[in-house]
Amino acid sequence: IGGDLIEFASHEEYAWKLIEHVDRIFVDCGAPEKVFKPDEKKVEELERKAASAGITFIPITQRLIGTENAKNVIACLERKLKEKGVKFILRTRVINVERGSLLLSSGETLNYDYCILAPGRSGMRWLAEQMSKLDVETRYMPVDIGVRVEVPATIMEPICNVQRDPKFHIYTHTFDDFVRTFCVNHHGYVVMEVYDDHIGVNGHSILTKPSPNTNFAILDRIELTEPLEDTTAYGNSIARQITILGGGKPIVQKLGDLRKGRRSTWSRIKRGAVTPTLNNVTPGDISMGLPHRILTSIIEGIEMLDKVIPGIASDSTLIYAPEIKYSAKRVTTNEKLETKVEGLFVAGDGAGVSRGIVGAAVTGVVAARGILEKEGER
Repeated sequence: IGGDLIEFASHEEYAWKLIEHVDRIFVDCGAPEKVFKPDEKKVEELERKAASAGITFIPITQRLIGTENAKNVIACLERKLKEKGVKFILRTRVINVERGSLLLSSGETLNYDYCILAPGRSGMRWLAEQMSKLDVETRYMPVDIGVRVEVPATIMEPICNVQRDPKFHIYTHTFDDFVRTFCVNHHGYVVMEVYDDHIGVNGHSILTKPSPNTNFAILDRIELTEPLEDTTAYGNSIARQITILGGGKPIVQKLGDLRKGRRSTWSRIKRGAVTPTLNNVTPGDISMGLPHRILTSIIEGIEMLDKVIPGIASDSTLIYAPEIKYSAKRVTTNEKLETKVEGLFVAGDGAGVSRGIVGAAVTGVVAARGILEKEGER
């Protein structure tokens, strides 16, 4: 889900070494030392319980940075780079990427022997456009479309005690769609994300300020073929539609109302067992905005999860929409992440070679080491 690092690391052992290298840098910059490693016996029990419901549980070791620590980690990384002579040019756009040079919005041209393009997900369209101009091949990747679920933390406590951010993979009954849980925030908060032409929802945890709720995303994997292969355009169209329906805000709905085919109201939400942690929302009917197939798969996924986590499918459970995880167009590169343009490398989520913080950082290391290898050949 987070990208296939072995594709760039040649073998699994080296991939883990890269992950450990990146992890150590984060810890050195203030990420908590504590690692959440699930107990093997409890994992086995959870795997059996999930399997009996037709679900796959994915056990992993995790380190939780926490929203309040993220800024400090980033500031530390910036300081270390500056100490090594790196110059940051802020509030400046790269208008054109050319062979051997970059044209900036300031009118300045920067020449390069080597360049790593890593614009992040927000820059994925820009990168795809630049690659097209340079005749570098790209291909569309799947998009994950879904909702954020919020329940009382007590319901998730038994699972989060085994794994802080549990991952479940599900194939639904009606459409055999791949549905997954993502980004569990135990005692966390639902937040609104604002984009150029639409809104979305996400979640985060504040370690020093726990909420009484737990939230997580449940997402349906969508792949498209002709005539529309552009998964980003498809995801955007759904997000814009829900934004219109919500009056510029995310829509929140009780799961019970969703199943009964009626919109939620604040009075019905207040009578439920879950107090929303995001109030800048519009109570409404999510089925007016999400396609039938996606909505069916999400509801089925939640009801299957209820066999593993009793209470998840309660009528009081809150559903927020939209939550969409885009994948950038995958830029074609060699195993060192160099494009067919000599000296031009890519890295991170914006290039479609990763989907997550650690994976993105690892691809940056791979590209940097690729440059060092080329320098050694000169």
